[in-house]
Amino acid sequence: MTPVSIYPVPGLPEIGRDAPLANLILEGINALGMSLEAGDVVVITQKVISKAEGQVRRLDAVRPSARAKEIASRIAYDPRHVEVILSESVRVVREAPRVLITETRHGFVCANAGVDRSNTGGVELVVLLPERPDESAQRLREALVTASGVEIGVVISDSFGRPWREGQVNVAIGAAGVVALRDYRGDRDPDGYQLQGTELGVVDEIASAGELVMGKLDRVPVALIRGAAVSGDGRVHDLLRDPATDLFR
Repeated sequence: MTPVSIYPVPGLPEIGRDAPLANLILEGINALGMSLEAGDVVVITQKVISKAEGQVRRLDAVRPSARAKEIASRIAYDPRHVEVILSESVRVVREAPRVLITETRHGFVCANAGVDRSNTGGVELVVLLPERPDESAQRLREALVTASGVEIGVVISDSFGRPWREGQVNVAIGAAGVVALRDYRGDRDPDGYQLQGTELGVVDEIASAGELVMGKLDRVPVALIRGAAVSGDGRVHDLLRDPATDLFR
């Protein structure tokens, strides 16, 4: 087994629309005395991607609907925030005081449709998820490959809560150049037992590994993972469970 190394890539400035992310990432990696190598994976937080793509909204320009006001009154939220959440959702899954779980247009089930008010660049700003995260990952990967001359992977990460367990973890919402799922069904373990339902969410594991060196308050939005041997052509869309087999819908 090859050891896996995880490096924080600090130094990115506040990101605005159309920021040259590939160049900024490579500058950060070079500042570490490193360069990209074939098989590396760059993990980048969703918020950086969203800001570069202009997925930012001003709350003072939002006019909440009657439904948004009603929900906001029940859960003690800013009704303008709720309005943006609803605009990014296809359904409300669950609500409780200070909690609003929705299904996004992408198919993600998460808090607030991923609409975030922290680290946005202003108290009246919210940051939305990228429109098409897998495509965002592919575009960034292509730019990094062109600039570096080596084949690498990209994972866009975000923090999600989990059923049955306390604590948030980083998961992948977009990916390119990496394996999404590793399917062991049909293989046999050392005792000869044939595995029936073992599929590993490789891109989620990569996203969570990257968060270990990012931190929530340290302004480190990029991690470089080396030695993971996860090159492939998967997408995060591959991880979305078919409603027909989802026992929790």
